[in-house]
Amino acid sequence: MAIEIKAPAFPESVADGEVAAWHKQEGEAVSRDELIVEIETDKVVMEVVAPEDGVITKIHAQEGDTIESEQLLASLEQGAAASAPAAAASDAPAEAAAPAEAVEDLAALLGPAARQLVEEHKLDISRITGTGKNGRITKEDILMYIKSGDAAAASAPAPAAAPAPAAVPATPVAPTGERIEKRVPMTRMRAKIAERLLNATQETAMLTTFNEVNMAPMMALRSKYKEQFEKTHNGTRLGFMGMFVKAACEALKRFPEVNASIDGNDIVYHGYQDIGVAVSTEGGLVVPVLRDADFMSVADVEAAVKDLGLRARDNKLTIEDMTGGTFTVTNGGVFGSLMSTPILNPPQTGILGMHKIQERPMAVNGEVVILPMMYLALSYDHRLIDGKTAVQFLVAIKDLIEDPARILLQL
Repeated sequence: MAIEIKAPAFPESVADGEVAAWHKQEGEAVSRDELIVEIETDKVVMEVVAPEDGVITKIHAQEGDTIESEQLLASLEQGAAASAPAAAASDAPAEAAAPAEAVEDLAALLGPAARQLVEEHKLDISRITGTGKNGRITKEDILMYIKSGDAAAASAPAPAAAPAPAAVPATPVAPTGERIEKRVPMTRMRAKIAERLLNATQETAMLTTFNEVNMAPMMALRSKYKEQFEKTHNGTRLGFMGMFVKAACEALKRFPEVNASIDGNDIVYHGYQDIGVAVSTEGGLVVPVLRDADFMSVADVEAAVKDLGLRARDNKLTIEDMTGGTFTVTNGGVFGSLMSTPILNPPQTGILGMHKIQERPMAVNGEVVILPMMYLALSYDHRLIDGKTAVQFLVAIKDLIEDPARILLQL
């Protein structure tokens, strides 16, 4: 029985996708729920799995092809998986007898995306180790080969024999060396990130206000309770993100303009706090959303942020995880950033930037005291939020962080 394998149904916010990588090829046996192909969209990488046991009989969309929602990707012959191993076994002696032919056929086995990379970089495919079936070279194999630097070394010409040095050189000769460049296609996700960030700077009246917060009370609280917190909440660690998200939720309730969005000529005030948390991945920055964060405990927030971070790293986030959000929190401090101006995530009108905690001399009651300080940045859309509101919002977060009991008491 033939089964059609189609692309997932894309939401309205995703127009189309691109076939990123085939994990199974024509003639290969697959098991139910086994990964077949990855689809890269503007937001996430979506996995398509086998609906039943069987054999892939036809691939209709090659790597690099642009596809639409529910487009046919491949055909699967159900129940044919049992005969596939036997067929593979019968082919084994022929392959073993003619390894040279298998190497010569590598070029023919390259998909469109992989072949394009080979041609662009003028690569010697015999140097690339394929991880696909029968040594098939995938797009990922080529990208890893380029990233490792072996491609540059292989393409560099052999150094010529050094000429005999002149007895008295007339003029100094400038040293020469390889000026290596490499060109790789921008991924669909990276291109969309670039487009959205550029639109945010061009289509919003973005402004940033700064403040600084004394992290000593928060650090003392964390130091006192971190072991008990971890034991009580099944290994969830007490970090700063949970407290900042809760502080942001409380401040958003007091200043609803910061939690609003602009839709044409209308202002949409959200009666809930869905907080986006910026997560850095190899593919780019993604912003999964904590739904109804105002009803979550600090432990719930910490556990959810950890889970979202792990799934983002493994490309396991779904479009539902990325959709929505009324406000965003980003922490450049984990990478050592001392101060930055975060860019808005439209249609949101506010984003809070956390930064590195650094000890600085501060004047306290007429005396110089060394305190662990953090710069906070709030970027906001001036079309909707006035400077007074933005400053008061940031001061509210500062007050809540410097006196954590206020978060519990909602003061």
